[in-house]
Amino acid sequence: MIDREEILARIGAADDAASLEALRVENLGKQGKVTQLLKTLGKMSPDERKTEGPKIHALREAVQGALDARKAELDRAELEARLKTETLDLSLPTPAAPQGSIHPVSQVMDELAEIFADLGFAVAEGPEIEDDWHNFGALNIPEAHPARAMQDTFYIAQGDNEEGAPQVLRTHTSPVQIRTMMRDKPPLRIIAPGRVYRSDSDATHTPMFHQVEGLVIDRNIHLGHLKWTLETFLKAFFERDDVELRLRPSYFPFTEPSAEVDVGYSIENGRPVIGGRENWMEVLGSGMVHPKVIANCGLDPDEWQGFAFGCGIDRLAMLKYGMDDLRAFFDADLRWLRHYGFSFLDTPTLSAGVGA
Repeated sequence: MIDREEILARIGAADDAASLEALRVENLGKQGKVTQLLKTLGKMSPDERKTEGPKIHALREAVQGALDARKAELDRAELEARLKTETLDLSLPTPAAPQGSIHPVSQVMDELAEIFADLGFAVAEGPEIEDDWHNFGALNIPEAHPARAMQDTFYIAQGDNEEGAPQVLRTHTSPVQIRTMMRDKPPLRIIAPGRVYRSDSDATHTPMFHQVEGLVIDRNIHLGHLKWTLETFLKAFFERDDVELRLRPSYFPFTEPSAEVDVGYSIENGRPVIGGRENWMEVLGSGMVHPKVIANCGLDPDEWQGFAFGCGIDRLAMLKYGMDDLRAFFDADLRWLRHYGFSFLDTPTLSAGVGA
């Protein structure tokens, strides 16, 4: 009969991986002692199998458990020994060509922050999982409003908040404007960059994308302030003085009046180049903040007015840096990132030019 305690003792005393493997083969290999013992079960009578079977299986489990435990101990001891002996010389020079690079979305976000900071805007943030009221209701989009169908919203089935209101993945960063107006006293000048979510996917749309929205709340604000702000922003971003804007009447539930903003462009070498007025391309939406939205945030619309605008950060990057397909932004292809990525030293500054 096999001596269980002796086998377990030998396993516990194994001092390296080779010795442990030899003990495994000796006991659990094809010709191992415990394996041979298991083969005898087929020759036993049913009564013998009932009494001996559990004992043999228990022996096998005990041996296997001891082997696994000892292997873990040896691996841990080997790792500790390596950590004690291996060193890293932090005084060595960095590689001549560092491998890391900045994603175009991150670069454009930094460029936007730099431009609007010079205009006196602060950067505001908010949650990506929003309640229905902040994402729709406060923005003059009631429950049955057809504008909700325009958003292709991701609803969170089991994500209701404590008040029982349904929750969604935010479809725009406009809820950040609502939260800011409810939290801070005017006058306000903010931009709200961040991730947003809509159920859409093609060459120019993805289920998750990046958006920046701007908000100004003050006394005696009018459309002239909005147009000047957008002209200043787009000229600084594209780094051209010949950027031409065209405002077209449009509809958004949260602004009145509302306007789509087009920029002039021309085709050079098969690509659109911003500047001039040869052709027109829509780049953002804007308008005067609706009085109901201002009132929903606890402000008096007779005293406070404002304007808001929003555009896709990914699309701005495509226009400025010549990318063709929005989906490539999220494919995690290192070849694409090495081609379109930016050096971590390319920090946008207005004095040196925001573009890299």
